Amino acid sequence: MKHVSSALLKPYYMDLHIHIGRTKTGRPVKITASNQLTLTSILEESLFRKGLDVIGVIDAQSPEVLGEVIELIDTGYASEIPEGGVRYREKITLLLGSELEIYDENSYGPVHVLCFLPTIEQMKVFSDWCKERMKNIHLSSQRIYVNGKELQKKIRSLDGLFIPAHIFTPFKSLYGKGVKVSLEEILDPQLIDGVELGLSSDTLMAKELMELNQFTFLTNSDAHSTGKIAREHQIVHMEVPTFREIAKALKAKGGRSISKNIGLDPRLGKYYLSICKVCGIPCENGKCPIGHKGIIRGVSERIVELVRLQKEEWMKKGLEIVERDRPAYIHQVPLEFIPGCGPKTRQKLLDNFQTEMKVIHEIPFNTLKQVIPEKIAEYIIRGRNGRLTIHEGGAGHYGKIK
Repeated sequence: MKHVSSALLKPYYMDLHIHIGRTKTGRPVKITASNQLTLTSILEESLFRKGLDVIGVIDAQSPEVLGEVIELIDTGYASEIPEGGVRYREKITLLLGSELEIYDENSYGPVHVLCFLPTIEQMKVFSDWCKERMKNIHLSSQRIYVNGKELQKKIRSLDGLFIPAHIFTPFKSLYGKGVKVSLEEILDPQLIDGVELGLSSDTLMAKELMELNQFTFLTNSDAHSTGKIAREHQIVHMEVPTFREIAKALKAKGGRSISKNIGLDPRLGKYYLSICKVCGIPCENGKCPIGHKGIIRGVSERIVELVRLQKEEWMKKGLEIVERDRPAYIHQVPLEFIPGCGPKTRQKLLDNFQTEMKVIHEIPFNTLKQVIPEKIAEYIIRGRNGRLTIHEGGAGHYGKIK
């Protein structure tokens, strides 16, 4: 792999986990997503309000969604990139992806994974393959009746990317439900291109797991509405925003890289603490202090358990523990989490500063307070610098800014 001069590499904002709520005909795709979350609204929101350079729509195996992509190309709004991906309005790159659920004889619960294909033709082939192995090809996040390794091999045969999704969440994830200790119980690590951390964890937490040392960490929004797009994302350094360049960045080839992960403070996530879903009280060791049943185990507790179990396994095998250098993880507080920053205030900020990325990360305090109340501007800057006080989330409820 030829190493490219750093002067030729540019930073790009990327969010690879965005759902389609409905097709343009009104057909449901992701049942729990907003009806307003259509392919066109995603592209427009990502480009003009969020300021993203690359997005991944992970319901592209749905025939109607794929048909809409083709229609954008036929009408001249988009074009297929020779190196993979689709360019919309000559400004933003769309990756064609699919979120699927695997649950086979080797797993202890359902696991969601993200699969990306470089071209429309390869996504068509994959969609046809999936159609024979799932009940409803039109819906998102459907169970596919093959085991994890067979799915991985299919994706690799199509030159695609395979990424386990939100790997620690209590439901439908690799470590939350799928395995007891190691991902090797159900997946081939050689066929994993990166792992998605999810809203309730960050690099500081996840890097303690020895077996994750070999993988690039990704931070994506898992957006179910347009407002949630880019609440988690990453900055990618590459030559141009194409599928092939992104694949190189995931493997840190030729100087390309994921240079920053940007996401919620894990304490704002819906599953950070172990909490009793009946009384809402934080719990330790799976026990409610009042005696209720139905504890939803938090990501923070599960990671501590996994670290202990994996260390024991590695010590038994005599394996060396070497920690990998990781890019900075920047805690981002989306505008909707900021106290007092309602829809009208957010619109005023966008009218003046173009995109949410600029407001959250770039615009100085003195400039912000000329447009919005000083107190709200102060909250935005404190969020940027990690100085907000947070009430931790859990049991399906987001954390809150105190």
